[in-house]
Amino acid sequence: MTPDFKQIEQEQFAIHPAACEWTMRAMSVLRNRVDINIKLHGEREHIAQGDIFMFNHFARFETFIPQYLIALETGVYCRSVASSEFFVEDNALSKYLRALGGVPNNYARLLPFLAEEILRGGKVVIFPEGGMVKDRRVMTDESPFIGRRPDYSIYSRSADQRRAHHTGAAVLALGLDGFKTGLSWLIEHGHPDEILRWADILGTSTDQLRTAIVKPTLMFPANITFHPLRVDQNLLARGAEMFKGGLSPKMAEELIIEGNLILKRTDMDIRLGDPVYPHERFNWLDQRLLGRIVRHAKTVDDLFRPARDLPRLGDRVIQNTLTRHVHPLRDQCMAVMYSNITLNVSHLAARLMKMMLADGETEVDIDRFDKTIYLAIKNVQQATNVHLHRGILNPAAYIGIFDHKCPQIRQFIDSAVQLGLIERRDGKYCFLPKLQAEAGFDQIRMDNPVMVYANEMAPIQAAWDALKAARKQIGKIKPAEFARLRFDDEMRAWQWNWQKFHRPQFATINDQETATLSGAPYLHLPEPSRHSKTGILVVHGFLASPAELRNVGDHLATQGHAVLGVRLSGHGTSPHDLQTRNWQDWLASVQRGYDILSAFCDRVVIVGFSTGAALSAIFAASHPPRLAGLLMASAPLKFRNRNLMFVPLLYGANKLMGWVPNAGEMLGFRPNQSEHPETNYRHIPINGLYHLRRAVAEMNDRLAHIDIPVLILQADNDQIVDPVSANMIARRLTGTINKTVRMLESDRHGVLNENIGDALHQVAEFVRQSEDFTLSDRPEAAIGAAALPMPGSEVDETAILLRDDADENLSIADTEANTDGAETSEANSPLLSARDKSLAILARAGFGKLAVKKDIEAEPALPDDPAQKPTDLSPAQPE
Repeated sequence: MTPDFKQIEQEQFAIHPAACEWTMRAMSVLRNRVDINIKLHGEREHIAQGDIFMFNHFARFETFIPQYLIALETGVYCRSVASSEFFVEDNALSKYLRALGGVPNNYARLLPFLAEEILRGGKVVIFPEGGMVKDRRVMTDESPFIGRRPDYSIYSRSADQRRAHHTGAAVLALGLDGFKTGLSWLIEHGHPDEILRWADILGTSTDQLRTAIVKPTLMFPANITFHPLRVDQNLLARGAEMFKGGLSPKMAEELIIEGNLILKRTDMDIRLGDPVYPHERFNWLDQRLLGRIVRHAKTVDDLFRPARDLPRLGDRVIQNTLTRHVHPLRDQCMAVMYSNITLNVSHLAARLMKMMLADGETEVDIDRFDKTIYLAIKNVQQATNVHLHRGILNPAAYIGIFDHKCPQIRQFIDSAVQLGLIERRDGKYCFLPKLQAEAGFDQIRMDNPVMVYANEMAPIQAAWDALKAARKQIGKIKPAEFARLRFDDEMRAWQWNWQKFHRPQFATINDQETATLSGAPYLHLPEPSRHSKTGILVVHGFLASPAELRNVGDHLATQGHAVLGVRLSGHGTSPHDLQTRNWQDWLASVQRGYDILSAFCDRVVIVGFSTGAALSAIFAASHPPRLAGLLMASAPLKFRNRNLMFVPLLYGANKLMGWVPNAGEMLGFRPNQSEHPETNYRHIPINGLYHLRRAVAEMNDRLAHIDIPVLILQADNDQIVDPVSANMIARRLTGTINKTVRMLESDRHGVLNENIGDALHQVAEFVRQSEDFTLSDRPEAAIGAAALPMPGSEVDETAILLRDDADENLSIADTEANTDGAETSEANSPLLSARDKSLAILARAGFGKLAVKKDIEAEPALPDDPAQKPTDLSPAQPE
């Protein structure tokens, strides 16, 4: 290559920093505007160390994303190999692509040019598939290990047949590392002048070249996975149709699919695989032969010439010897690339359908299908050699599978129904003929995304194993085994949210927190049967965690009961976590706890404290079939701290300020001086207080529908909950005649965890008595229950706020908050019925006089025993 040509080449393909910087800024703005969630997985130092990055290709915009991310991480603008069709004409587009580092794939000096760039400190992005693989089918065989190793191939549109992947990346890596190896061997064996000669040829310094040849060439195969795939019309397709007057099927498909990837909520997971070292393939003889090739070469081009083009027989023999490594290296890189897909629920569902079709099954019971997917999720969570999407790692994303409310499965199924691939009929999924029909390469993403998902999952052996095991388990698994898996989900959810809300952006609040006891849920099962007549569901209070009542659970477990300490959503992790939850989320935690515990006992008694008691009452009003008793300790209905009536105002201001950057810390939290700082949050989210108001209002509406025995424990001078709450609750429990109020002599709120008035003994006695309660003989007391909105349903928020303002007894929620300035107890004040309260409102408005009824007498308080502190557990951090 002459110096003049070299200069022309460098000018023609020069990277323009100004164009790259503008593109980086534009892509950063676009990334914040579109709804695609790009996540880069892998060691960040690998990006700095890598020389050749290889990516699979599914969408056109992928060709810009890798370079953008590499430049973002390292500041290096890297080269990329692009289709020659974009460089046919010397126009604005081709000039722009060259300015960004693009090189046409048909350029005569492609590999030598890229090798020189890497030797000067550059990086290269290559798409070895050679084009978009719309069907995601990358394997010759249906399953990954039919033979000794996977046989990878893809469909080539230009050749209209399946072919092996391009070898360019492997040839580049071997040629580059072969040069480094050969030059190093020459220097070590008496030819130091070679470094000077090659530095001159490459136009670099000897020091820079020495550094380059010492560093092994690193290849990083990477996988790009999208989830979910959507096929509905989007703005891009509709706009193009309007202005163009019609689109080709190929163009319409690309605008619809790829437009949905960008414009609708989509996860784009980019996962770097383990590095591949070409140097490891060279033995001592190869190193000697490479030294000879480098010695005779005049330019880098000589290292990449085919053996048939070399003039000397000896060089041709040597070149043929070295090229034997090309295909094995290419296959190794493809194996790494395809093994790094980010497995999601749609992959499992699609492959399960394909497995069933292969076995001749054309329909499946919906419940059976969903639970098989659940078992596959739990199986694959145990695998160590597979990368899982957040929708599989975070139980919140799939736990609704037991109620047919898993968003991931519903989106997948709805899409398949819309496309005419399956049909819902008589509680079954019926597989339609189109699901098995061959789809055109350019239409498969839009016509049959189920097969696209199934093809993408095919190389993952762990996923196959998880599905096969799930299909065997589904007909044999017992309720207790399902329950253990679901409790594992509760543990995973706690770990997931602990990690999520302990990122650096949450440090301001988290660093001031005082809770040291583990916030994890717990499950005690009696030995050896692992089953008991009565199980106890223990529900903690607002701002706390299961550790708050761990002493209660431990005590009841020693008496042979199955005990589950439920963790209310948002608790036991960070105040920031609680800030994102609502009361329906907390109630759902109680429901899941009951479902799990029910598998280990014949009947359930709930022990709820404070807010946990309110939620337990709401749940009990829905008449769970095995529920035999409800203990409500320090249950809220009226509170001491009347400042909390301003919570709706603060909540509204907080929602408004949420639009202002960095305003969340100003209005989002209020300080909390807790009785038990080792278990409770030190900061109260205003959002949490607002939803406590709603939970208390919901409890008030549902108390009359509870039809099981109820024991109410209340400290007579509680500084948080007004003691009159106990009798107010009792009077509203019109659906059961088996109700007891016991006032405990104390000014503390935590009557259970401090064992005030021998509370633990009273809990145990109530549990014993509940065993005499006959579940089948419940009184017909829940009149009108069906007319009430079910817990978790939409409720008119305006009506709730009006009701709160009209009834001061319901205007303040359980807070565990600072009670400075709290009013004195109203234990001796009269209690009003709903009718009397209505009359009082009318009287204040001047419409009449109020007749006041006398209060009922509370049971005498029990003597106080020394408090029994909870076990001091060391803080347990999630893995």
